[in-house]
Amino acid sequence: MLMGLVVALIALQYRRSESSRAAMFGVKSARMWKDTAVATLLGIGGGLVGSILMIMVGLPLTGSGSVFVLLLVTAGLLMLISPRFLCFAYSGGIISLLNILAGWPHVNISQVLALVALLHMVESILIFFSGHLGAVPAFFGDRSNRAVGGFTLQKFWPIPLVALTVLESSYSTDAFKLMPGWWPLIKPGVEVGQANIGYALVSLVAGLGYGDLAIAHNPMEKSRLSSIYLALYSAILFLLSVFAQYFWVFALTAALFSPLGHELVIYIGRKTELAGRPLYTVPDRGVRVLDVLVGSTAWNIGIRSGDVLMAANGTPLLNQYDLRAATNNTLGPVEIEYLHGPGQEYKRSVTFPQDHQHSLGVLPVYEGGYRLEINASGPLWRKIIFWWRKNKR
Repeated sequence: MLMGLVVALIALQYRRSESSRAAMFGVKSARMWKDTAVATLLGIGGGLVGSILMIMVGLPLTGSGSVFVLLLVTAGLLMLISPRFLCFAYSGGIISLLNILAGWPHVNISQVLALVALLHMVESILIFFSGHLGAVPAFFGDRSNRAVGGFTLQKFWPIPLVALTVLESSYSTDAFKLMPGWWPLIKPGVEVGQANIGYALVSLVAGLGYGDLAIAHNPMEKSRLSSIYLALYSAILFLLSVFAQYFWVFALTAALFSPLGHELVIYIGRKTELAGRPLYTVPDRGVRVLDVLVGSTAWNIGIRSGDVLMAANGTPLLNQYDLRAATNNTLGPVEIEYLHGPGQEYKRSVTFPQDHQHSLGVLPVYEGGYRLEINASGPLWRKIIFWWRKNKR
């Protein structure tokens, strides 16, 4: 039931992405359920990888159910400040800092932060392989206040996990007695003799999300770069979590690094895109393609994001209006001349438009495009108050 609930929430997120894409192209692509199904399958694979990592390195969760509930509740409260704080990196860091400074709540800091690290390692793997899928085109303002093309990357995955929990008795299965002497790497942290500690497997469900911008890189390049940064963050946090068992200073460092390191990853990622040279700009000649609708006429003849359309039926294309006039409501064949790929290879294709209203299925980069405010989403608590006041009236 919990897995079904998480999948349903993720489907709603993909529905929002589909609505944004439909608003840009003016036509629905009906890919919400496909995106949800792919994300669910990838999430199951990510959960398998995460479960293997948690068991092989030895990450037992003392009071596993209460730890997850505490992380979720804290993340939910932080979401009232900003939706991007719905992440265990922030809730785990805050819970750990409260434990260090006030002695409450009673959690094992090493276990909590190691869990955060391993979940983000799984997320980095998912981002590497699928973070670019379903990128939504958008327009942004650059440093010269020009409208440049780009993409918003929004991915969500349901993650079913099998985790270790601690039993303060020795009647558990003998399966873990064959593990090496250093195992578990993260110690149980219970006040009983090591010989009397047993371990069991419990099932948990988590949800992972990824949000980013692609302006100076294409979506695939950007997601691969983000996955590397996130994997590095996860590895550092995990090492700090291991040492936190033995040295107080490492516990404090890990608790601070959990949210601040995550903020640094986000800052570097956005700085790279905003300070870099925009990839999707208006060319000197022709019309640059920002995105192509999958299955459209343009997609079927090989036109892809970043290509430059030079002419249609021999008529040079200077802007998006020329493109619209040359291709819309055309009953006969259309000859498209364009520059393709990073090397801008000249190509020419003849096609019969499938849809006279949206003959090519391309979204061009053009001056005056609607600019997406990067920090447009305000705190959730303001939205809740606004909704309450509106309905009260």
